[in-house]
Amino acid sequence: MKVFCGRANPTTGSVEWLEEDEHYDYHQEIARSSYADMLHDKDRNVKYYQGIRAAVSRVKERGQKALVLDIGTGTGLLSMMAVTAGADFCYAIEVFKPMADAAVKIVEKNGFSDKIKVINKHSTEVTIGPDGDMPCRANILITELFDTELIGEGALPSYEHAHRHLVQENCEAVPHRANIYAQLVESRRMWSWNKLFPIRVQTRLGERVIVPPPEMERCPGAPSVCDIQLNQVSPTDFTVLSDVLPMFSVDFSKQVSSSSACHIRQFEPLASGRAQVVLSWWDIEMDPEGKIRCTMAPFWAHTDPQELQWRDHWMQCVYFLPQEEPVLQGSALCLVAHHDDYCVWYSLQRTSPEKNGRVHPVRPVCDCQAHLLWNRPRFGEINDQDRTDQYVQALRTVLKPDSVCLCVSDGSLLSMLAHHLGAEQIFKANHLEDKINVIEKRPELLTSADLGGKKVSVLLGEPFFTTSLLPWHNLYFWYVRTSMDQHLGPGAVVMPQAASLHAVVVEFRDLWRIRSPCGDCEGFDVHIMDDMIKRALDFRESKEAEPHPLWEYPCHSLSEPQQILTFDFRQPVPLQPVRAEGSIKLRRPGRSHGAVLWMEYHLTPDSTVSTGLLKPAEDKGDCCWNPHCKQAVYFFSTTLDPRAPSGGPQAVSYVVEFHPDTGDVTMDFTLSDTPDDGH
Repeated sequence: MKVFCGRANPTTGSVEWLEEDEHYDYHQEIARSSYADMLHDKDRNVKYYQGIRAAVSRVKERGQKALVLDIGTGTGLLSMMAVTAGADFCYAIEVFKPMADAAVKIVEKNGFSDKIKVINKHSTEVTIGPDGDMPCRANILITELFDTELIGEGALPSYEHAHRHLVQENCEAVPHRANIYAQLVESRRMWSWNKLFPIRVQTRLGERVIVPPPEMERCPGAPSVCDIQLNQVSPTDFTVLSDVLPMFSVDFSKQVSSSSACHIRQFEPLASGRAQVVLSWWDIEMDPEGKIRCTMAPFWAHTDPQELQWRDHWMQCVYFLPQEEPVLQGSALCLVAHHDDYCVWYSLQRTSPEKNGRVHPVRPVCDCQAHLLWNRPRFGEINDQDRTDQYVQALRTVLKPDSVCLCVSDGSLLSMLAHHLGAEQIFKANHLEDKINVIEKRPELLTSADLGGKKVSVLLGEPFFTTSLLPWHNLYFWYVRTSMDQHLGPGAVVMPQAASLHAVVVEFRDLWRIRSPCGDCEGFDVHIMDDMIKRALDFRESKEAEPHPLWEYPCHSLSEPQQILTFDFRQPVPLQPVRAEGSIKLRRPGRSHGAVLWMEYHLTPDSTVSTGLLKPAEDKGDCCWNPHCKQAVYFFSTTLDPRAPSGGPQAVSYVVEFHPDTGDVTMDFTLSDTPDDGH
């Protein structure tokens, strides 16, 4: 059966109705899931198995049958571990039907059908009794319901219900306990992801400063957690203001509450500074004694950094305080962790909240609208003074005292830069001063009346649009420029004047794992997952490039970066596809995991802004990526196996095509034994 799905095309700006297979959403869910990453997380798997084996032994020692409830079974891996450890029977709950179906097949393939029952329901819908899903309550509770924030996937309500309705009192639980840790820091870099800094503009009349409005300065920011690979943040990017503080614990073997709560930890700052950011992570103890522990601690807080486990399904959290506050070394403060049933947030108090009555403050929510328009990387991009200076220099070369400018980007400050540099009139399309007119229309719908009957002499863009996911989605600027032909005056300047698509072949340190075959996992055959992921990746969109912030995922280049396609914004979008074929020669040894693609915007002939590589790779090929943008990664299917030998292919052949009618960029990369000298 086919269904029609409406979507806004991020490149062309048009609304499209696409015919999709009825299982399209399922395939997308599988393709973009972290199942492969979890199955490759050996530390997680080993610790779970050790904890399960110990729990089964404790139940058996009491002379009881070991009846297991596994909530969120996924592939059924933990249930199979339980049966292997001696459990008498296991009820495996999985709400996502395609995964439940896969779990049934995996359980059957491994010979456990007689001892594992897969139940395709949400755990809150599971019934107990002679005619129910389970004949009686379980005495061992196994779960893997956690996200980077621990409770963001609804772990607390699920545990609360399970203890009330599905498991025996004082049951064994794996994991047994979770512990949340926090560390207070000062970090200009991370704070720039949350607050707009004053922006300095050098003009002919001296320095002008663009300052954020008071409501933005007062705003507590976005309520959502910022989850990142904290191990990739340099220690020089933050100043530690506190020790690592254990904030609170959850005992999963007892009744769990999902009610809102706060947990107070008094501490003395290690240094004076400005409290801005709380770094947070958790660990889980698989046994009551806490001897089997799986931790998400970053390297500086890890008991053994040499055994640090890379994982992408669980990372670390960055929380922003509602406002930065000065702290003095040795002067006692209280860090307060608040949570409801799904979210955690932090506040800093001079005295105990219990004494001043602010035990359960309302979760901070953005009230300035900026945090709804700009995500964290975009805040960092706007606060990048070097980038601003580059745009200012470029604007100086195209602006004249009588320039009439139209700025087309989402939430851009280019209009203010142009104003301070002396443009006569600025129209800001898409979303102060007497010379800046904000036009609340889609730019392609502008009329002459909207522009006051004037012709545009300078069309500006960063380009940045909130709907963009992949680098070339910002080519929407080109479509806007095309629709603006009638409004452009003679000799009108377009900035950026052009863009180019670039690619480099890389070997990832770890990111390859998310697309690596599962095969056998801890002795269990889970090849079915490989088949599911492969089928999902065969669907449109999933099988092509994926957006990833590569500053968080180290890699080194095996080739030199190569320009693939160019786009001339001085001309309208062409009617015919733009195609490029060629090869990329591999110059360094390593495993070719994939190609990274990004856009470079040529503001003027002498000024280029890159959304990808910021400087040439060093001798070893280490890459420095733009931290404000996501790059596109095209994984090579033939090198997903990490056990493949080094060496091999000498070049990567490519066919890349831009389709003007849809705005899509399609691509195909093929490993070849001999390089093609042609491009």
